[in-house]
Parts: sequence; structure tokens; C-alpha cells
Amino acid sequence: MKLFNLIYALLLISSLTKAQHYAAEQIPTALKNRAHAVIRDSKTVIDMRSSDNVLISINKVITVLNKNGDRQAQLALFYDKNTSIKYAKGEIYDEFGKQIGKFSLSNFRDESAVNDFSLFEDSRVKYYIPQVNNYPYTIAYTYEIRNKQNLIIPEWKPVSGFDVSVEKSSYQFISNPLDEVRFLAKNYKGKPEELSLEKQKSSTWKVEGLHAIKHEPYSPNPDAYFTSIKVAPKNFSYYNFKGNYTDWKGLGKLSYDYLLKDRRVLSVETVQLIKDLVKDETSDKAKAKKIYEYFQKKTRYISVQIGIGGFQPIKAAELDRLGYGDCNALVNYMQALLETVGIESYYCVVEAGEEKIDLLPSFASMEQGNHIILCLPLNGDTTWLECTSQDAPFGYLGSFTDDRWVLACTKDGGRLMKTPKFEVAISRQIRNAALVLSKDGKISGSLTTTFEGSQFDNHYFLTKKSPSEKQKQLKYLYDINNIEFTSIDLVADNEVPRFTEKLAVTIDSYANASNQRISLTPNVFNLKRSVPSVRNRTLPLEMKRGYTDIDSIFFKLDESILPFLLPKTIVLESKFGQYQAEIKMKDGKLFYYRKLMMEDGIFEPSDYEAFENFVNEVASNDRIRIILVLKKTKE
Repeated sequence: MKLFNLIYALLLISSLTKAQHYAAEQIPTALKNRAHAVIRDSKTVIDMRSSDNVLISINKVITVLNKNGDRQAQLALFYDKNTSIKYAKGEIYDEFGKQIGKFSLSNFRDESAVNDFSLFEDSRVKYYIPQVNNYPYTIAYTYEIRNKQNLIIPEWKPVSGFDVSVEKSSYQFISNPLDEVRFLAKNYKGKPEELSLEKQKSSTWKVEGLHAIKHEPYSPNPDAYFTSIKVAPKNFSYYNFKGNYTDWKGLGKLSYDYLLKDRRVLSVETVQLIKDLVKDETSDKAKAKKIYEYFQKKTRYISVQIGIGGFQPIKAAELDRLGYGDCNALVNYMQALLETVGIESYYCVVEAGEEKIDLLPSFASMEQGNHIILCLPLNGDTTWLECTSQDAPFGYLGSFTDDRWVLACTKDGGRLMKTPKFEVAISRQIRNAALVLSKDGKISGSLTTTFEGSQFDNHYFLTKKSPSEKQKQLKYLYDINNIEFTSIDLVADNEVPRFTEKLAVTIDSYANASNQRISLTPNVFNLKRSVPSVRNRTLPLEMKRGYTDIDSIFFKLDESILPFLLPKTIVLESKFGQYQAEIKMKDGKLFYYRKLMMEDGIFEPSDYEAFENFVNEVASNDRIRIILVLKKTKE
């Protein structure tokens, strides 16, 4: 009986201690400021003492302060034939630290992790979403993952996103004493704690008291200011594939020799077909263009995720037969077609996305990069190809892969190359319109808009749409009340490349007509949006891509309309760009001219107020209304 009472007392003390620890009131006030969730404690341990049996253990306690922090409490565990979930369990506590629920792996939902474009992919995900409606609440969980590889070690990011603060978090990496492992610490103050024993060594990074960072408009990629640790072992094992590397040259050579080599063999028939296709072309560039156009008509993109963990492309002959493949297979196939006529090309790994994310020049690792593109050196006339698109112009890379460092895998090893940047002067949207303004406020007429450089993609997607969908999408893009398109003509000049949009439009009641006057905004089609105010900004300001917009609009006025009170020319200049707007009578017509050039670049947080003022002044001038008068009719 005494033993029972002792055990009960110990359990009660443990429960009270845990409740006191998990109570939301224990969180320092400073960590609640601007936060939707607080990571109370997090411990990550990576045990890589065996290259084909890497254990990842996670213990985490998170307090969710409000509904906006719910996502931080959700848990998603991915697995496949190379990754297994050993266990997962946790508890949920209320505001006062009292346990109100618990869960185990049996409570997780299990479903395919593939997307709509995937085929032959066996990745799955188990996920758990707490069903709690009272805030704040706390979730504490622990799980362990087993990886049969050490080529890709998960990156440590103690701060999981914006509006999240951290009480304390640690990351421990354990390996054998003789293992060579490279680490890259970003935005980490201090050095890791090192411990060496006879059978293992470890490095531990710790952070405490990290305040929440609010998302601010036009801020750079979070990788630039969030703490992270990347890991890359020299010797690796992956799907029974073993090797070693320490830099990009070695990784590129490894990829070429073991993943790509001998996978570009084509049938005799296909080789002859390609040679016949380009027999009349006199330059390598003309041959490559013709082959690319053939390639685009023959293939389509679909994620296949087979081979060595999705890194190794299917053989070119197989894709030639099937007609579809993922990005690495399509690039490999295009390389094979070019090789039939002696044109060299490079298989290039890139981190694709609207954010410009470079492969880190000083730190090579296999986990960097999520897409493959093709580079053709062409004797100094370097040309880049996007091989997953059936209609991209030859030599055009859009904002998905522009202006970033990529890895070219060549027979001589890897080399870092930079994809082209779209300069401000060539990223143009030029619009010319001829409109008629009637005395009842209706405007009608035609407009022609050309899109070049980074703006080529702005409306190019419309070419694939049905007539009804084009109407719908154009109304959304122009966002003008009562606008109707009576004709739509879309033309892509893939040689430049340039996309041209020719439209016939009517807009009922565009101008306000009353009391013998008509008022309207002459800038019909291109209104700059204002930017939100941010006081005490902490993050830099980044304009990722510069551009130039030029609008020229002629209004033929109804004979009963006379100009009145036309504004003067407006000119604005700043480090962020230049703006000019002009309204005048020209050749008997009302003429509106607008030019806006926005610069790209990274600016100091203190510059944001000036940026806000410039953009908002542009937005205000874009909406200037002019007054026209109607001739008085004789009674």
C-alpha cells in the first residue's frame, strides 16, 4: 500500500510539473509579441553512424496562441521504400497545461503524397491535425524516422516560418569519428558544441529566445535571415548507390558518371530521323532549334519518380517510345537528340520557383535543386532550354528559372553557371490603344499590347485557353467594370521572344457623364496598386525583377465633347524607378501617355518609406481624372 501511495505521489508530482511547464502563462511576454505560435522546446537528433541506417529523432512542444497558428501544430511525416516511420505519439494540453488528449500513429491519416502530374511514385504521407478550438493550447510530440540513405540529410530550421517564436531549440548531429561531414550554418551566432568519443562524435547547435518575425511586403527569401544548418557527408549511400564528393565539381562528375552516362542511347531509326530533320540547316543553333521544336511536339511532362530516388532519368530510348517523362528524363532525351548531330549540351540542376534561389557556390549538396534544365554552349552563344514546356520559345527561360546559379553536370565534372537575367530595359509591356469616347461615357476601340523579357509570360498562358476561357481570364486580368472583348487575337513570336495581344473592346459607362460634363481616368488599362504601410520595418526590401511599362492611348472624342482642365505632365524619379504621365490634345485627339520603369535590387529596411511614397504617388497619379465638357445644344 505504501509502495502504491509512493508511485501515485510520484506520478502526481510529474503531472503537476508538466502542467506547470506547459501552461501558456509560462511563456515570456516578449516571445508572445507578434507571434501566432511559440516553439517551447524542440530537440532534433540525427544519428548517422550507419550510412544506410540514419535515424532522425524529433521531440517538440508547441503552444498555439490563436487560430492563425494552427498550421504549426499539424504534423506531416513522409515515407517511401527508402524511408520508414518507426513511431509517433503525442499529447495535447489546454491553456493551463492540463492534458486534454493524446494521439499515436494510428490516429494519423495516410494518403499518397504525389501530385496530379505524377506517375509511378510511391511517396506517401501520414499527417495529424489536432481538433482544438480553444486557444491557447499546446501540442507535445515525438517521432522517429529511419532513412536507408545519407545522401540527403534534412536541413535544420529552428524557426518554422513567420509569426513563430522559439523558446529553445537544438540540433545534434552524430556520426562515426572518422566520417568527413561538411556543415553550413546560416544566420547562426557562435559555434556548435563538439564532443568526440571513441565510437562517435557529435556537433550540437542551440538557439534560445528567438522573437517572431512578421512577414513584410517585398521582403527577400526567408533563407536570407532565418537560421539554418545544412549537412553534407563526404561518403554516402543511396538506393545501394555509393559514392563521395566534397564540392560541386565532384558532385557534377558523380552525377554524370553514375546517373547520366550511357542513358542517351537512341534507336538507329530515331538517329536517322533527326539527321534527316536538320540536313538543310547550316548552323548548330538552327539545328538545335529545329530539334527542340520536334521535341516539344513529341513529348509532354509528367512526374515519374523512378530510378535512383528520382535522380536518375529513364533511358532516352524509353522516353522516345513513351513520349512523356519528368524534367530529368526530358532533358536527358533532348540531350540525346542533340548528340545525334554532334551538338554538345549540359544537364543542369536548378532551384526553380518565383523566388530566385541560387545553388550555394561554397557548399555543394544533393538536396539543393528541384528541377532540371538544359544549356547549349554553342561556341559562345550560350542558349538555355526549358524542356518541360510544349510551347516555350527556343532559348527562353521564364521567371521560374531566371537569374540564378545552377549546376551543369559535364563529363569533366560539375561547374556552376548563371542563367540569364531579364534586365529592366528588355522586360517590357508596351500598349497602344485607339479608343472612341461617346457622350454617354462609353468607350470602344482596339488595343495592342506586346510582352517581352520577364513579362513575356504575363498573358502567354491564354494561348492554351478556349475562347470562352480567354474571355473570362481577360476580364479578370483587366479588372474593369463592364469591359467586353469583341475580338481576341493572340500571337507569339518565338524568335524574339515576344507575345502580342490584339483586342477589340467596349466598356459601357466607363466615364461619368452628367450636367454637361464628362469625367474619366484616361489611364484605362494599367493602374499601379498602392503598397501597404510598414512602420519600424526590420527586413530588407527586395524588388526581384525590374520592368518597363509604356502605355499610349488615343481617344477620339465625340464631336459634342470639348477638353477642359487637362493636367500637366507628371514626372517622378527615385532610386526605385521613374514615372512619367502626360495628358494633352494631339492631332485633334485626347492623348494619354504613361511610362513606368521599376528597378530591381535589394534596399535597406529604412528605404521602405521612400519606396512606399514613390509607389503610392504613382498609384495616385494613375487614377487622375480629367474633366471634359459637352457643347450646349441649341434650344
